[in-house]
Amino acid sequence: MSMSLVAGDPAVEAERRRALRRMRAVAGSLLVLAAVVYVLTHGSTGAWGYVNAAAEASMVGAIADWFAVTALFRHPLGLPIPHTALVPRKKEMLGRGLEEFVGENFLHAGIVRERVEAAQVTLRVGRWLEQDAHARRVVDEASTLLHLALTKVRDDDVRALVEEAILPRLRAEPISPVAGSLLAEVVRDGAHHGLVDLVVEEGHRWLVHHGDTFTEVLAERAPWWAPERLNDAVTRRLHAEAIRWLEDIRDDPRHSARLALDSLLADLARDLITDPATQERAEGLKDRLLGQPALIESGLSLWNGLRLALRDALADPDGAVRRRAVREVQAFGGLLVTDAHLRARFDRRAADLAVFVIDRYGSELTTVITTTIDHWDGAEAARKIELHVGRDLQFIRINGTVVGGLVGLLIHAISELL
Repeated sequence: MSMSLVAGDPAVEAERRRALRRMRAVAGSLLVLAAVVYVLTHGSTGAWGYVNAAAEASMVGAIADWFAVTALFRHPLGLPIPHTALVPRKKEMLGRGLEEFVGENFLHAGIVRERVEAAQVTLRVGRWLEQDAHARRVVDEASTLLHLALTKVRDDDVRALVEEAILPRLRAEPISPVAGSLLAEVVRDGAHHGLVDLVVEEGHRWLVHHGDTFTEVLAERAPWWAPERLNDAVTRRLHAEAIRWLEDIRDDPRHSARLALDSLLADLARDLITDPATQERAEGLKDRLLGQPALIESGLSLWNGLRLALRDALADPDGAVRRRAVREVQAFGGLLVTDAHLRARFDRRAADLAVFVIDRYGSELTTVITTTIDHWDGAEAARKIELHVGRDLQFIRINGTVVGGLVGLLIHAISELL
C-alpha cells in the first residue's frame, strides 16, 4: 500500500520547481541551438564543415543525456522503454541501498565515536552553561518540571510505594552485613571522630552551664541518711571531675576513652558481620522499627514538609534556591571548560553512549529508511526527488551538449587530417 510523502514547505517547493524549469529551458535551448546550427550548415565544407560536425555531435550528446536524465524519473516520451522510470519502479531497491549506505558510512561505531569525540560536546556545553542567561534557563526549566512533579505527587501514592515496595524489600534484605561493613569503613577511616568531637563539645558546654541540674540529679540518688553537706560536696566534686574528664577527651585525640570507643565500634562492626547472635538482635531491632505504624506516618509528615518547602522555594523565580542553583550550574559549566581531564571523561562517556545506542538500535534506525520508502507512491517519490536534484541533473544535459560538440569537432578534425 503506497502513501503520499509528507508535504514540504509550499513556497520552497515552488521555488525549486521554478529553478528546475529554468535549467530545463537552458538545456533545451542549447539542443535547439545545436539543431538550428546543424540545419544551417548542412552540406557545408571548410570551416563551416567543422561547425556542422560540432553541431551534430552536440545534438547527439544532448539527446543522449536528456534520455539518461529523464529515464531516472519517467519513461522518455511516455514510451515503456526497458530500464527507464528507474526511481518509481526501483524505489524498494533504492531504499535498501540507501539503508546500507547510511548504516555502513554514518552509523558505524568507529565513525560515531570519532565524530562525537571530535565534536567536543562537553566543552560546548560548559561554555553554554557559563552564560548567565543559559544557566538561568536550565534552572527555570528544571524548576518548572520539578515543581509540577511535586504538585502531582499524592500522599496515597507515596504511602503505597513505601508499604508495598520499600518496606517489604527492607524486611527481606538482611541489614547486619551492610551495617557492619559500613560501620567498619567508618571506623577505619575515622569518619566518626567529627561526631565524637561534637558530642564531647556539646556535653562539656551543657555541664558548664547546667551545674545545678547535674548536682540535683545526683542528689536524688544519694542515700537518705547521708549528711546534706557531704552530698553537696560529693556532687560538686563529681561535676568538676566530669567537666575535667570531657576537657581531657576534647583536647587529646589519643585519649583512652576515644580509643575505647573505637575498639567498641570495631568489635560491633565485626560482630554484625560474623556473629549470628549479634546479627539476630540487629534483625530483630530492624523488624521492630519497621513494624511501628508511627514510622510511616512520621516519614510521610517529613516528606510532606520537605515537599511543600521545596515546592514553594522552586515557585519563586528570585528565591534563594533558584539563585543558588544558577550559581552552581554556572560553576559546573566553568569546571567543564577549565578541567581537561573532566571533559575527557565526559566525552568518553558520551561517545560510549552514542556507540551503545548505535550498536543496539542502529539497525532499527536504518530500517526506517526502507520502510518509509516502501510506503511511498512511486510517481510522487520521483517527482519529489527530481525537485531536489533535478536542477543539478540538468547540468549533465548542458555538459553533454558542450562536450559532445567539442568531441565532434575533434573527430571531424582528425578525419580531415587523415
